[in-house]
Amino acid sequence: MGTHAIKVPDLGEGIAEVELVAWRVQPGDTVAEDQVLADVMTDKATVEIPSPVAGQVLALGGEVGQQLAVGAELIRIDVVAGGGAQAEAVPAAPVRAPAQVPATAPAPAPAERTPPSAGKPLAAPAVRHRAAILGIDLQQVPGSGADGRILHEDLDAWLVRRPGPQAPSAATRYAERNDEEAVPVAGVRRRIAQRMQDAMRRIPHFTYVEEVDVTELELLRARLNERWGGERAHLTLLPLLVRAIVLALPRFPQINARFDDEAGVLTRHGAVHVGIATQTAVGLMVPVLRHAEARDLWSCAAEIARLAEAARAGRATRDELSGSTLTVTSLGALGGIVSTPIINAPEVAIVGVNRIVQRPVMQGGAVVARRMMNLSSSFDHRVVDGQLAAEFVQALRASLECPALLFVE
Repeated sequence: MGTHAIKVPDLGEGIAEVELVAWRVQPGDTVAEDQVLADVMTDKATVEIPSPVAGQVLALGGEVGQQLAVGAELIRIDVVAGGGAQAEAVPAAPVRAPAQVPATAPAPAPAERTPPSAGKPLAAPAVRHRAAILGIDLQQVPGSGADGRILHEDLDAWLVRRPGPQAPSAATRYAERNDEEAVPVAGVRRRIAQRMQDAMRRIPHFTYVEEVDVTELELLRARLNERWGGERAHLTLLPLLVRAIVLALPRFPQINARFDDEAGVLTRHGAVHVGIATQTAVGLMVPVLRHAEARDLWSCAAEIARLAEAARAGRATRDELSGSTLTVTSLGALGGIVSTPIINAPEVAIVGVNRIVQRPVMQGGAVVARRMMNLSSSFDHRVVDGQLAAEFVQALRASLECPALLFVE
């Protein structure tokens, strides 16, 4: 039937280009119809590109990490090996686009091994990508999945088992080092870099820091966890902070909003969709706690835990990684005393949680030990004035310092 040039398909949502993150085939490979040829990344998700024809791979249209425009040639296939018919451009089959998965998610299992792939460890592209970041040789990792497929859990187990570095000898402890390593900023890391750069370049950030006495809040949290034990989700600080945000936002609709600066339109939202900044093996992800205004503490806690686990395991869906109206970020015990969080555009505010420390505080003329925590919050100064931002943070402080207010409408 001749040679077919398969093009990068239109994946919708105004996407003009994609990043090539993995090839599933190489020149000379024989492919079946509907076999996955490559993985490409959009702003939010990795998408598998299947072949609409069967044949032999003649040439690849790019290298991993390269940006390809929609409509650009992705791969060239000889439908009949050795055939010399005139080339015909064929778009990749669009039917696989709905099977989008987040950028860190393991792709569905590829077809069974063919002779060109014999000897390679079986693993999804996301697993291979994570292994490359962690410097793990997949040949050394036992796979626990079907047919010996290597899973994310196997990488976790390998990290625990593998021996640590040997202590340097006296002769090498102070030896000069001149080695260097060039690490491509690609895939999820490239997307993070682009979004952070765009946010800092386009948004005039205003950061406001306030200390909060969370002594009573922490006592309440401990009592609630002790009372409900394993019957309900474990309460961390985040569900309590989310509750304080939900109660404060009706007085500050300008903050629960998304700003389209090109159209000059600020959209205020009644729904509170809270982005929960989550560190994963491949970079920062922001799964979204939807309709926090309709959830109680334990529902919030359970959903936050589920979303964080899904993001870290690479199972979060596109919908779970988009649509937030305000973001909360916390580094837990590593949170330091002050931070300057970057706004998750097109949102206009982000609330940063610093670590809780016990400090001496003057109270009623006496020095007492109190558990103190700073909130470091950033706002888009184009649409949120400094006084409005300060009043919002003070409202959060009032609820957190007198936690009974969290249960009063």
